[in-house]
Amino acid sequence: MSHGDHTRDPCPWVILNDFGGAFSMGAIGGGIWHGIKGARNSPKGERLAGSLSAIKARAPVLGGNFGIWGGLFASYDCAVKGYRQKEDPWNAIIAGFCVGGTLAFRGGPKAALGGAIGCGILLGVFEGVGVLMSRAFAQPVPAMQLPEQSAQPALA
Repeated sequence: MSHGDHTRDPCPWVILNDFGGAFSMGAIGGGIWHGIKGARNSPKGERLAGSLSAIKARAPVLGGNFGIWGGLFASYDCAVKGYRQKEDPWNAIIAGFCVGGTLAFRGGPKAALGGAIGCGILLGVFEGVGVLMSRAFAQPVPAMQLPEQSAQPALA
């Protein structure tokens, strides 16, 4: 961790916060997605009931999946930051690699390696785009101007 950054919460709170935020995002997005899907797949007079039924059945599942991903990512990210003692984009890439491998582990070593590489690449792209965007939108720092010297030579 950077020695000057005392504004962030300690890792246990970051993990819980990220888990909750990811769950909420997945549940809300899942509610919208499955609500529309449930309405489209229902008969004409039952669209509202079909939509609500699909939301109740599937949105919490999607929220849970997002929450697991977010909680694992935050856990691995905190562990990597603690081990490396620095805060840079590599932490997120390594954490993404670990999350992808962990989530695909039940499929065997080949699936775990594929998931790890895929998730590591995805986080690498996210971090790369973030770095490029921060550089593109960074405010230029004005150069310090030296006081102008008089054109008259000093008399000795």
